[in-house]
Amino acid sequence: MGQKNRKNQDTKTKKISYGAQAIASNHLERWPNPTPDIPYETQMSFPEFTCLCPRSGYPDFAVIRIRFRPAGYIVELKSLKLYLNSYRDVPISHEESTAKIYRDLQELLSPHFIEVVGDFNVRGNLKTVITFHSDMSQTPSKP
Repeated sequence: MGQKNRKNQDTKTKKISYGAQAIASNHLERWPNPTPDIPYETQMSFPEFTCLCPRSGYPDFAVIRIRFRPAGYIVELKSLKLYLNSYRDVPISHEESTAKIYRDLQELLSPHFIEVVGDFNVRGNLKTVITFHSDMSQTPSKP
């Protein structure tokens, strides 16, 4: 078989990459909190978050910041990374993506406190920062 024919055959039978497979088969995992008797806070930053604008289909880029005080569970970090990467081809608004991440982590971990911030890059001369946290009812109004 010639080089050109082999290349055409490879293209036809191209397999999904191991990274794409890992993202597609991933689910958020929790682990028992190793120190539930000591109060502490965990902060994480995911600077390469991407999703698609539901209207234009153009990519939106953000830093997702997560801060929580664990109760009985912590999040397994690789599962979190793959979970956040799973949004890259999803048409979803800034608000909806940030809210979904917040709800999924709240449901998975049931922490004492959790905050998720979607800090989206400027697009169309507009900067968007979305914040969800478990004490939203206690957030003072701003003038």
